[in-house]
Amino acid sequence: MSLRFIVSPAKKMRTQDMPPWPAREPAFLDRTSELMRAVQGLSRDEAQTLWACSDRLADLNYERFRTMDLRSDTTAAVVSYEGIQYTHLAAGVMSERELDWLDEHLRILSGFYGILRPLDGVVPYRLEMQARLAVGDSRDLYEFWGDTLYESLATEGCDTIVNVASVEYARAVTPWVRPDGPQVLTCIFGVLRDGRLRQPATEAKAARGTFVRWCAERGVEDTSCLRDFRERGYALDEDRSDEHTLVFARR
Repeated sequence: MSLRFIVSPAKKMRTQDMPPWPAREPAFLDRTSELMRAVQGLSRDEAQTLWACSDRLADLNYERFRTMDLRSDTTAAVVSYEGIQYTHLAAGVMSERELDWLDEHLRILSGFYGILRPLDGVVPYRLEMQARLAVGDSRDLYEFWGDTLYESLATEGCDTIVNVASVEYARAVTPWVRPDGPQVLTCIFGVLRDGRLRQPATEAKAARGTFVRWCAERGVEDTSCLRDFRERGYALDEDRSDEHTLVFARR
């Protein structure tokens, strides 16, 4: 069985001049260039409206796009993103064997780059998948990417897509699943309170990063192995799980 794990990016990014180094260009860099030009065509106020962010972040990211060079001073995607999920994934301190597993199995979904392997070289940007950026005949980024991300995963020959992404980003893949293509197995991490499963955002991000790291440490190659995840007090909730969903709960 061949697995591909999909995760969300983070809003905050950095450049890094230390290992792991970028190993290649992103697969859809030409399409990323289209998006870059579309954002560069916006006024500063239009860009801030698109990003729905503070004046400080708007100034920072407007300048980033104004001077952007997609092929220069890149950082490996998995260490470029900063956030709770990536802190717990901790790719920067992985062994070479773990990084090799990560680069083969993990795919980061991106509104700007489409889909990224962990060691693809990226530059800092701000463009969430749900952003209503009209490009050509596409009204937003979901239309812009269409079935491209799912078909990219299918082309890799995987049997199962392990969905560890947020709803916003999973929506760029799950509507396009074909009966004869790789199927999606969604992993949910929740906290049990008064008999109900809740998903606090911060804890869910920490759990997702921990889960991917746990898989890398064990070199997971089969979905049956995922059921053994026990980190951070989680355990598989058999009653809430089914063939399409694995629910991990903690009390």
